[in-house]
Amino acid sequence: MNRGVVIVGAGGHAKVCIELLRATGTPIECCIAGQDSGADCIGVPVFKGDEHLLRMRESGCNLAFIALGSNALRQRLGHSVLQMGYQLVNAISPQATISPTARLGRGIAVMAGAVINACTSIGDLAIINTLASVDHDGNIGEAVHIAPHCGLAGVVTVAERAFLGVGCKVIPEISIGADAVVGAGSVVVSNIAPRTKVAGVPARPLNKTKAL
Repeated sequence: MNRGVVIVGAGGHAKVCIELLRATGTPIECCIAGQDSGADCIGVPVFKGDEHLLRMRESGCNLAFIALGSNALRQRLGHSVLQMGYQLVNAISPQATISPTARLGRGIAVMAGAVINACTSIGDLAIINTLASVDHDGNIGEAVHIAPHCGLAGVVTVAERAFLGVGCKVIPEISIGADAVVGAGSVVVSNIAPRTKVAGVPARPLNKTKAL
């Protein structure tokens, strides 16, 4: 029989994800976080140091959730816990609206008020944040973060580890490259190359970001 979920992280994002899991009746075993973390995270005990991941796995825990805001770190640790033999669970708000034809990956977070429409694919370890919407035939890559109040029209592709800031809007059939960053409130009307930072209305390149 499965024990509770091991949460990796104990910050603000972890708090939200813990409450998502509690809302669906999912038991939580502990949080594992860095040395600067507190002793508990909204009532969940915190063990400090990555060595506790293997210890908890050896003690019989086999479910994990990576509750970290950094896309690259979330992706790396997600792959690490899978190699340890954990299964990644999803944290999906009962107040989200998800099409029955949507395809959901592992270890994803879907916050309250989010909408995922028909035939959209959400990659492993992605975050669809509060009140964000992804319309039909979207393709959201691994470890992407769609921030609160973003609105993506139909047939939008967002490649792995890209970040769309609060309140972004994206017109139909746009492609956003891996590791791209879209500034808060931007309106995206043309494709964005990988590792490019854009902002504004319409969104324009600011600089190339470093490869992660």
